[in-house]
Amino acid sequence: MRGALGGPRVLLRRLREVMAEPVSAQERLDKIVVLIAANMVAEVCSVYVLRVDSTLELYATEGLNREAVHRTVMRSDEGLVGLVASEASPVNLSDAQAHPAFSYRPETGEEIYHSFLGVPILRAGNTLGVLVVQNRARRTYSEEEVEALQTTAMVLAEMIASGELAALAQPGAEPAVRRSLRLQGSVLNEGIALGHVVLHEPRVIITNFIADDIAKERARLESAITALRSDLDAMLEHGDVAEGGEHREVLEAYRMFAHDRGWVHKLEEAVLTGLTAEAAVERVQSDTRARMLRQTDPYLRERLHDLDDLTNRLLRQLLGRDHAPAREHLPENAIIVARSMGPAALLDYDRKRLRALVLEEGGPTSHVAIIARALGIAAVGEVNNAIGFVDSGDAVIVDATSGEVHIRPSPELEASYIERVRVRARRQLQYQALRDKPCVTRDGVEISLLLNAGLLVDLPHIEETGASGIGLFRTELQFMVAGQFPRAAEQVSLYRAVLDSAGRRPVTFRTLDVGGDKVLPYMRIIEEENPALGWRAIRLGLDRPALLRSQIRALLRAASGRELRVMFPMIAAVREFDEAKELVERELTYLRRHNYRLPERVEIGTMVEVPSLLYQLDELLERVDFLSVGSNDLAQFLFAADRGNPRVSTRFDDLSIPMLRALRSIAERGEAHGKPVTVCGEMASKTVGALALIALGYRKLSLVASAVGPVKAMALELDVGKAATLVKALISHRDGGGSIRDKLVAFAETEGIPL
Repeated sequence: MRGALGGPRVLLRRLREVMAEPVSAQERLDKIVVLIAANMVAEVCSVYVLRVDSTLELYATEGLNREAVHRTVMRSDEGLVGLVASEASPVNLSDAQAHPAFSYRPETGEEIYHSFLGVPILRAGNTLGVLVVQNRARRTYSEEEVEALQTTAMVLAEMIASGELAALAQPGAEPAVRRSLRLQGSVLNEGIALGHVVLHEPRVIITNFIADDIAKERARLESAITALRSDLDAMLEHGDVAEGGEHREVLEAYRMFAHDRGWVHKLEEAVLTGLTAEAAVERVQSDTRARMLRQTDPYLRERLHDLDDLTNRLLRQLLGRDHAPAREHLPENAIIVARSMGPAALLDYDRKRLRALVLEEGGPTSHVAIIARALGIAAVGEVNNAIGFVDSGDAVIVDATSGEVHIRPSPELEASYIERVRVRARRQLQYQALRDKPCVTRDGVEISLLLNAGLLVDLPHIEETGASGIGLFRTELQFMVAGQFPRAAEQVSLYRAVLDSAGRRPVTFRTLDVGGDKVLPYMRIIEEENPALGWRAIRLGLDRPALLRSQIRALLRAASGRELRVMFPMIAAVREFDEAKELVERELTYLRRHNYRLPERVEIGTMVEVPSLLYQLDELLERVDFLSVGSNDLAQFLFAADRGNPRVSTRFDDLSIPMLRALRSIAERGEAHGKPVTVCGEMASKTVGALALIALGYRKLSLVASAVGPVKAMALELDVGKAATLVKALISHRDGGGSIRDKLVAFAETEGIPL
């Protein structure tokens, strides 16, 4: 393209001069449309800005009637301008009025113009407005002209994003770039938090968009791409990923994109329009994001994540930024927003300033969700495009009771949530008042409430909640957050600290439950078709007995002179329990031989989470000292529904009749054999779930710390006899195996039981 001012490079230089002038926002916009029209030999150039009410307002024009500025407003799906905005892609027509989407606005005087070129004003793939040029003559604009207008739109996007245009808007009609948004996700850990966004991987902020030397920028781009490819090759050759696995697949995908000629060609073309190398990368990615966000194919959406990550790596190469974010200067009331995050990364943040976590990925049973519960912070996962909608420092409300995330909330909404937080705080004070009160139901049944734990940060919760002990200590979390396999002394130190914190209260340690979706960063990854049903937990421990024996030895040493409770995960057959128990006996023999002080008493139990154990309960109960029901996995396997897959995880309810019948069977066989049975899955941490469990005969529940108060308050008002009669009748019905949740809630309301 060659216009009156010599092409896009000259235009970009002139735009930079205009952007630096000390003029009002309207004057700046007016000068910009004049420059663009002259450069493209267009008779009309107009800028439309998307408003908070989802309409498009004409903010500036050269060629149309000036009186139409700030008067012409259309829906975001109305007319050709709306088509550009809704599709987030250019519209190039030689006869605009013949197009079915054409919408005539008499106040603009545009009826004399035939050719039309409109491009979206994009930032991070989100539409902020539309930039249009028009001519009287019927002509189709060239690819070079389309490219030039898209490049110019990128500069306008930064002007809109800066907030400069807000002064031109009427109240309630501000530019949508700073509009309030409500995003929906799934609850990872309940709570409500108000604070400010901290991006886990901060977006690279580009300040220099317009190139002084095109050849130099092209060389910078080529150098950065070469360095990026070399880094990816080096990581793929590194021993940690050389053997295969998920990490290698991700890096292979990155390398494929980094060598894709189409992607590189688009970057080079963007530089040739007059952008700096980093601005070219940002523009290409924003265009790609806009297209891919409108795709419904989950594979393509996943590839968008790959491209986002690769783009960030390339931008950091260009600007010399470290990939890792700085976390030592968190603002007060920090709310972390990330695509995904490992458990160790969350623990790196200052807990005193951390209020909530928002993830694009990660379900309620993900490892980072477990850490969020341990830290006691509100957390919401599966929030689509969360990163694209926020900037660092944005005000945000995380409602992890409903799964809602409110970005840049209105003052009225913020005031409403502040009141809700106060109400929750008062309720917590009421729960604290129950801390030292025995958990005894209205009809005199004593219920033992224990804690689920796994890290040192969990230990103060024992005193804070008045819990009866720790019903589940997940020993694998220590292994998951460590950079290398924890040494024996480190394991002994942790287990001893746990026992010290508990004092005379019991602690049940679950042996290493890794494999499947619980991947240790320093262990070789085994590719499996169905990892949840694969080589994990006790199966891994029995096949690699040195690993299990070293952990058992550390537990026995830590518990010297005290009671020790050990349970094994994922037991599917009685013989597996026998083999695992034999390892404990061998380690006791070893410690005796070497004159170690032994535990005063060792109790050995197992998790009940594999349905095959339902048909071996009598044989198992003759051997174990106790059982603990893992309701999460038991439900998953019982219904053949992956609890980490949002498409099927909601298809079953743990308060459905088949699940409750299975739980009743376990409780009844445990009572018949005189062996205690605890429930330590998510079900026990929900008040209505706990009500059902108590009605089924369970007297020991292991909960997340935040659930102890609500469950105790519920239990204190519960008549177990009435509840047991109701549940027994409900699960005896032959009604297709539906859920009894609604009936239990109705029962609680009638009885005045707080849920």
